[in-house]
Amino acid sequence: MKRITYITRVAAFTIGSMVALNSCKPDLASLNGPSTGTFPANAKEAEMGLFGAYQNISKLDAASTPMWHVMDNITDIGYARPGTNYTSPITSAITTDNALTNKPWQVHYQTIARCHTVLDNLERIKSAMTESAYKQLDAELRFVRAYCYSQLIELYGAVPLLKHSVDLSNASVPRTPKAEVEQFLLDELTEIADNLPISQSAFGNVRASRVAAYMLKARVALYAKKYKDAATAANTALTLSTGVHDLTPFNSSIGFAGKDHTVGEPDLANIFGHAGFKTSKEWIWVAEYNMNVPGNTHNQQYYSASRLGKGVCYWGPTQDLINTFQCKDGLPITESPYYDATKPFENRDPRLDMYCARPHARYVGYQFEPATSFAQVKNYWPVINGTATTPSNVANADATNAYRSFSGYLWRKPIDLADFNSTSVSGVSDLNVGIFRFAELLLIYAEAKIEDNDIDNTVYEAINRVRRRAQMPELPTALTQAEMRKALRYERKVELANDGLRWYDLRRWGIAKTVMNGVIYLNRDAKAWTKDIITGFDESYTPIYNHTEAIKYFTTQQVVFKEKKDELWPIPKSEMDANKQLKQNDGY
Repeated sequence: MKRITYITRVAAFTIGSMVALNSCKPDLASLNGPSTGTFPANAKEAEMGLFGAYQNISKLDAASTPMWHVMDNITDIGYARPGTNYTSPITSAITTDNALTNKPWQVHYQTIARCHTVLDNLERIKSAMTESAYKQLDAELRFVRAYCYSQLIELYGAVPLLKHSVDLSNASVPRTPKAEVEQFLLDELTEIADNLPISQSAFGNVRASRVAAYMLKARVALYAKKYKDAATAANTALTLSTGVHDLTPFNSSIGFAGKDHTVGEPDLANIFGHAGFKTSKEWIWVAEYNMNVPGNTHNQQYYSASRLGKGVCYWGPTQDLINTFQCKDGLPITESPYYDATKPFENRDPRLDMYCARPHARYVGYQFEPATSFAQVKNYWPVINGTATTPSNVANADATNAYRSFSGYLWRKPIDLADFNSTSVSGVSDLNVGIFRFAELLLIYAEAKIEDNDIDNTVYEAINRVRRRAQMPELPTALTQAEMRKALRYERKVELANDGLRWYDLRRWGIAKTVMNGVIYLNRDAKAWTKDIITGFDESYTPIYNHTEAIKYFTTQQVVFKEKKDELWPIPKSEMDANKQLKQNDGY
């Protein structure tokens, strides 16, 4: 992948120059593109500016974890170590200087500024480029800008829509209504999509493709409730994907799902690991990281992993998500004859074990047991590394450390086992992060058609493709629109878990006001429970608890969602101070 390395090396240089250009007024940097009379002077410099924009997106992080793997941990399906930045978003207590909620505004506008630095001056070098090269460069820059705006409007609502760089004399820009920004994005993506190559697999999918552009258009339209437009764009992306993108089958370790640590460790490296980002057809657009570029790494492994596995257990699935996974017959745990509350992880949707780490499983080379009854656990690294034929015993820090998993579970999805055999305790990694993947594209298409009540065999097939990959039974036929909606929401909840989309789903479906009010359930002490904890699942596949019974086994986290406030995050205080035309979101 030498070509990808080249991208990030060049990007790092470009970002450094651009930051220097912005240094005269740091507090206005998010609304000011760097200005120069000569940049870009040629096609090579323009390409460097593009790479700088791509690289800047990788700055989106919190707790040294890429933002895409943070967002689900402030919802009902994931939980973060309690603290101001991560507890306040789920208790309606965010302040305007919250580091988590400020970061996307800052990074996205910095990235937009980098796009404008090139776009504003691109016309003058057009004669030195072929028409196709010029159109592609223009389209990639506008795609990156469109992605940034698509995120900004979902997080903050109306935002300043800048189509060109602004200088310090006119940096105070009012907010543009969300609907107007949405339409701008749909028009932009329509205009640029066909100027992009169908695939950018030669660059490891770190650059925008035609499929990515139509997928982004489909996502924007879906979130805007323009379902016909979303279905059409998604169908175009699916058609273009033929022979290029597809679901990647789980590797043979899916056979370990539902089994204990003695059998083996579920492994996602062929999709979500270093190997997967190089070879999997599932990835449509990827954020790239590179160990050889200063500052272009993250500590995701360190913050995600178990105490024994060189980590600090910062993030983890909730009991609510664990209980959501169906049994292998496709029925919920409240209905399936396969469910046994004394052996709750057996005979379940394999994605429970492929995407989550739970008690009695093997995780990053160790037996994972949060319960204090396990004073010692097995260390399988001697077996993995070929230095012994049997595992050794080690003290169980995952049960005794004060900062062990706070939910009782950990995420397996963003982990590559290979990193834990090579990195230091700091967990520095350059594992890429996927932004768009084929599974989400299938589910966007299915949801758009369901919400438009245009349900045909292609809708069933889109969902069933995702279920077949997970070795789950196909949907029953002749379902009603409400039943199909429930099935779709199940698939988004479990298949896209820890992809960073749940926060948006809760709000656009209008269910945050119920799901995020009351309590979410955690099982830090890994207690056993009875079947009586749950009475069923609602129309969005959220567990309905018998609270009196559930609190006998689980701890709880109080969650609060205030309507007409918590649909959006606050605009950062620093931006309000710098731009007097900005009006704060309601409730902050």
